[in-house]
Amino acid sequence: MAHDHHHSTVSNLKFAFFLNLGFTIIELIGGLWTNSTAILADAVHDLGDSIALAQAWYFESISEKEATQTYTYGYRRFSLLGAVVSALLLLISSFYVLGEAIPRIIEPEHSNAQGMAVLALFGVTVNMIAMLRLSKGKGANIRVVALHLTEDVLGWVAILIVAIILMFNDLYILDPILATLITLYILKNVVAQLKTIVPVFLQASPATTDIGKIELQIKNMEFVDSVHHLHIWSLDDEHSVLTVHIVSEKVLAPGEYALLKQRFREIVDASGIYHSTLEIEWPDESCRLEVDSTKGSA
Repeated sequence: MAHDHHHSTVSNLKFAFFLNLGFTIIELIGGLWTNSTAILADAVHDLGDSIALAQAWYFESISEKEATQTYTYGYRRFSLLGAVVSALLLLISSFYVLGEAIPRIIEPEHSNAQGMAVLALFGVTVNMIAMLRLSKGKGANIRVVALHLTEDVLGWVAILIVAIILMFNDLYILDPILATLITLYILKNVVAQLKTIVPVFLQASPATTDIGKIELQIKNMEFVDSVHHLHIWSLDDEHSVLTVHIVSEKVLAPGEYALLKQRFREIVDASGIYHSTLEIEWPDESCRLEVDSTKGSA
């Protein structure tokens, strides 16, 4: 089932990429034809989206590959890398758009309102189709790409409204103002996405995981004296990894050892942990990491 979902996600990314790239070419030509800064700005943005979709397609397609001796956890973090690349591309393209739009606020230029309206209707349709295909996808990479497309839909709706206004009023300054507002909105959302993605990329504890609660549950297991070196991080914002050292109250018999591991598995499964590693230390055994730390300080 998971494999089918992954295949569907990759297929949807592929579809969205070719749809978006084809429309970007039309958009660039249409932006020059209508002399619309907003459309040209969105064309640059959509070009960035096409690049983002291409790398998302690539990274997502390899994220399910089996682990190797080089990538022992598999390729899931490649999907997260794709999310970071997408966000950075969107930042760069957004600053480029601002550089083009702001001068036209000072000196507005005539725009072809009818042509803008036709392109806007086309743009809403194309981006809605791509967005709906990706809306059910999971993972940080898919969320960032879906954000790109959602913003495009909103941007085209705004362009359509401005085009209708320009058909009846010569307020051509609305075009670069709209381009600026769309870009500032995009920047706000990209920064919010980066605030979510970067901690995961830096292996921070997942925001949805109560590490204190898990530690307490492990401490309360039978035969456990203490817990240390508990670490939880996420491979790709979906699959969490846990490692922990516990000190047992005594040297355990085989049956007690099996019971402790079974209880640990139950806690891990209930917490939605994808992969876990448990190291059990006897009462008189020194933790290797603490010994190494003592040697280092000496």
